[in-house]
Amino acid sequence: MFKFELLKESKETKARLGRIITDRGIIETPTFMPVGTRATVKTMTVEELKEIGADIILSNTYHLFLRPGTDIIKEAGGLHKFMNWDKPILTDSGGFQVFSLSDTRKITEDGVYFRSHIDGSKQFLSPEKSIEVQNILGSDIMMCFDECAPYPADYEYIKESVDMTTRWAVRSKEANKNPESQALFGIVQGGMYKDLRIKSAKAITEIGFDGYAVGGLSVGEPPKLMNEMLDVVVDYLPKDKPRYNMGVGTPDYLIESVMRGIDMADCVLPTRIARNGTAMTSIGRIPVKNAVYKSDFSKLDDECDCYTCKNYSKAYLRHLFNVDEILGLRLLTIHNLYFLIKLMKNIRESIKNETFLQFRDDFYSKYGYNKERY
Repeated sequence: MFKFELLKESKETKARLGRIITDRGIIETPTFMPVGTRATVKTMTVEELKEIGADIILSNTYHLFLRPGTDIIKEAGGLHKFMNWDKPILTDSGGFQVFSLSDTRKITEDGVYFRSHIDGSKQFLSPEKSIEVQNILGSDIMMCFDECAPYPADYEYIKESVDMTTRWAVRSKEANKNPESQALFGIVQGGMYKDLRIKSAKAITEIGFDGYAVGGLSVGEPPKLMNEMLDVVVDYLPKDKPRYNMGVGTPDYLIESVMRGIDMADCVLPTRIARNGTAMTSIGRIPVKNAVYKSDFSKLDDECDCYTCKNYSKAYLRHLFNVDEILGLRLLTIHNLYFLIKLMKNIRESIKNETFLQFRDDFYSKYGYNKERY
């Protein structure tokens, strides 16, 4: 079962309050999805993910296709059983990794021929193969196979890319063997060209999917340009289906996306910067490895009540990173993911109370963001 309920639309903005109902649980939206690329959110147990309030996680088709392979996951009884996660999972199509991780690739109408980033072996992914893999993984939400065009790219290239992505979307939908139990999202592309974004949105929605993603944003373009594309696209997406901005995970990008009608987002950023010793806090990022925190026995964030903030100081966290203790990576990962999940919870509350713009202003003021940037 897959159903989206639109509970409230903001009177101030395009922000929406809703919920996605699946057989494995309800996802309150707007939501942030922690990324578990290789069937694990790095350093986190599934119990810890539940404790910080994660309703859904994302896993990666490309990486799981290469290792451990679909035979192993099928033998385990699917991805949920393999990783012991009983809540919803979204799997991406593998397209982004094919285009970003493989130095040698050949794009054809059939699909993409590429070499594995692991051992250089020849591999092939097509719409049909991507959906076949995702059907075996058994994710609750699957993504169509699309071409992730580079930024910047010229108009003619993006135009051809949009057309092929549309044709691949049709094939992806036709390949889904489990439409009753696995939802499928279409992906809108179009680079940084408004007319191509509109063309893609119209074509993808005409095919008809359970939800719609906006791909190819947050790839190096200025924030205002990303927001311009979102403003254009969202107006062409159905109100009764969830909307997903792929690959955004900074607080400002999450807030700006929600303000423009986005319901879902994901990013590796919070876990990646945690492993590098950087914490997200209500007053901005804190690099805990810095010497200034050597004798700072206060918690990371006065406004945070995560496990890390309840139990450990900046001085202790700095010590862990300086002596290369794994616990430091775990504690910052717990904090950063909790911070973004709580941010989305607070956003939902502000939409409910019609105070979203005030929430945005207050958050930006404390975090050090300049609204003119957006």
